[in-house]
Amino acid sequence: AGIGKSVATELARRNARTILACRSPERGRAAVREIRAATGNPAVLLRLLDTGSLASVRAFAAAVLREEPRLDVLVNNAGVTGLPFTITSEGLEQTFATNYLGHFLLTNLLLG
Repeated sequence: AGIGKSVATELARRNARTILACRSPERGRAAVREIRAATGNPAVLLRLLDTGSLASVRAFAAAVLREEPRLDVLVNNAGVTGLPFTITSEGLEQTFATNYLGHFLLTNLLLG
């Protein structure tokens, strides 16, 4: 939704192979359908990612590196606000993990 969906739509409109990294499978599938319909680009893909889980970030990065011949652009856009104080299963504060640590780890893993 929001800025992330707008950026993904514009990249797809420019005929880019576009991977939507979404936490929600349902919302992700809906976004893929909408972007494909709006742009005519069939190369819009969904991959599940929860930036609040470092295990999810590692799995996503490994799949991208394994499946994609190259990565030209990375847009880190996921974020949360207003959550109650929560510790993740990995022992991290949820908002900090989601908004910062996940993006930092993902970027560094994808640098190769």
